[in-house]
Amino acid sequence: MTTKQRAYLKSLAMTMDPIFQIGKNSMTPELTNAVYEALAARELIKISVLKNCMDDPRALAEMVAERTHSQVVQVIGKKIVLYREGKDKNKKIQLP
Repeated sequence: MTTKQRAYLKSLAMTMDPIFQIGKNSMTPELTNAVYEALAARELIKISVLKNCMDDPRALAEMVAERTHSQVVQVIGKKIVLYREGKDKNKKIQLP
């Protein structure tokens, strides 16, 4: 992913609300599956890491990205933005 593409995805994510929250249980298989399905439907998602989660948000982002075959767009504070290119019919975001 180029810096221009990453900047474009960051601008799209600015207006989004988080659709998942990672709490004290950290990463569960159920949460991983839910994130995988959400990426298939939306391509770009935002995840919030709650205060009671003791794991580092950057480490969590890398772990989720690896498990869901996606890319980390950004990690700011306790917010994680992930992107995975959709298949032909589900492709909604055109990267520059």
